[in-house]
Amino acid sequence: MENIINKRAKDFSKATDVAQTILIYLVALLTPLFLAQIIKSVFGAGSVVTQNSQLIVGSVVNTALIMAAVNLKGWKNILGVVTMPSIATILGGYVFKSASVFMVYMIPAIWIGNFVLVYAYKWLMLSKEKNYFLAGIAGVVTKVAVIAAGFFILKAFGIFPDKMVATLQAAMTTTQLITASIGTVVAFGIYKLETKKAK
Repeated sequence: MENIINKRAKDFSKATDVAQTILIYLVALLTPLFLAQIIKSVFGAGSVVTQNSQLIVGSVVNTALIMAAVNLKGWKNILGVVTMPSIATILGGYVFKSASVFMVYMIPAIWIGNFVLVYAYKWLMLSKEKNYFLAGIAGVVTKVAVIAAGFFILKAFGIFPDKMVATLQAAMTTTQLITASIGTVVAFGIYKLETKKAK
């Protein structure tokens, strides 16, 4: 009887892990593809909300990255969450508009930056049992540094047209810092709710 109960508990845990993985994957993929366009449709092209849709989309994606770090097991599961958002953003074309085509060059730096954010939580918070926000600060600062460095290297090689530089520079530095920070705070709220439910 005990073996049956243990088996069912393991099956339930496995099913929960699969459900969490699917949910986080869907958020990471669908948010960059559709959320900016939905915001535009609801609030109108000229609204303040629409003009700042990149902040909303980026914050949701960063929340998904951190929740993946905290909840998903195995780097294979996390790999999709790290890589999908940037591809979906470019395919959607709503967040960066005419600058989207130039975002292709930024993909490696964005992937590495996302991976660093996830790794900070995996290593500092889960392995080393450090404070949630210590892991967050380390992850956010390193992520922004990696993505900004990638941008400035490509800029030095003249990859980006002059008229796009200011927009892309803001997107790869200030916006990354804001959205990763917001994602850290939102994910903390979700993490606390999950911890409370588990108790």
